[in-house]
Amino acid sequence: MFELATLDTELAAIEVIREVLVHQRRLRGSGCTGRVCLRCLRHHRNAIAEAMTQGRTIEFLLPAFPTKSPNPAKVLGPLPDLAEELALRFLESLCERIAEVYPPGARVLICSDGRVFNDLIGVSDENVTRYAREINRMIDRIGATRLGQFTLDDVYPGADHAQLRARLTAGRGPSTDELRAEVRRGGDLVHMYRGITRFMLEDLSVPGYTGSRAALQRHCRELAYGVIARSRAWDELLAELFPDTVRLSIHPQPCSTRKIGLLLAETPDAWLTPWHSVAVDTGDGRFTLMKRADAEAAGARLVTAHGRPSHFALPGAPATVPTQATAPTQATAPTQATAPALAHAPTLAPTTGAARHDR
Repeated sequence: MFELATLDTELAAIEVIREVLVHQRRLRGSGCTGRVCLRCLRHHRNAIAEAMTQGRTIEFLLPAFPTKSPNPAKVLGPLPDLAEELALRFLESLCERIAEVYPPGARVLICSDGRVFNDLIGVSDENVTRYAREINRMIDRIGATRLGQFTLDDVYPGADHAQLRARLTAGRGPSTDELRAEVRRGGDLVHMYRGITRFMLEDLSVPGYTGSRAALQRHCRELAYGVIARSRAWDELLAELFPDTVRLSIHPQPCSTRKIGLLLAETPDAWLTPWHSVAVDTGDGRFTLMKRADAEAAGARLVTAHGRPSHFALPGAPATVPTQATAPTQATAPTQATAPALAHAPTLAPTTGAARHDR
């Protein structure tokens, strides 16, 4: 077992959490200050130090990579592309940097929640399966040894997709009435509810929709309660299965809470994620995330790789595929958040089920 002196453990824990927090996804007005928020550093230091004291690998858990948006104005299609690949490369490189500070290193378990609520957001179970399989192939193809994937399918082997969702919510998560009451009381949930409603309105405004916008808005408001309820049930289940992990999130988080919001790619705002956008080569050796329609409006050209559409390149940018990720950054003064992403990995062994990336 790897051992550190007490002082070395304290210093190493601080350095490790700094490596994570420098890529922190922040809410505007959350209370976080500085390049690395010292209050967040103090809040999460103990969990890292505990793993180090025991000489074990630091285990991060990240609900993410659910499925591609069903709106063709935002993405290239139903399968992961360079946007996801760059995010995976970044996570692997983050674990590598942690290993330079703490030799046992770190692992990230990606807990894909596409199966949790895909029926609510208009994505077929078949596309969720295809997306998860491609993420696993991508992890293997880029040679990532510190990442793994865990899905709802791993929790209840043999159950059909409807049964999976029913078992997840049996005894977990709030009821719709409880959520309605919580929204009426105000607080953080109001912002999440409104954001998810806006997000779903955007994603479900697809070319095939023939109803009125008012009707779609009403539908999305109802669906938002279901998304929140199932997301909380998934969160509760993951806490049961992986009690000793350090929790990450693709959502911006308030200061000093139990989860660390983590940027997976360079983005112009605090909410955009790889599965709701495309990767765009800006021509300066960096990539940013944009909605497909915005990239096309900017005159970007489509680049293919591995036999299918990969990303866009702005005029003057080389039509090449990168082999490593650059450190993601977020605009210091993001525009009003358009909507939160709904997602919400070495392999970790859960209390029950089997974490794997071989589907």
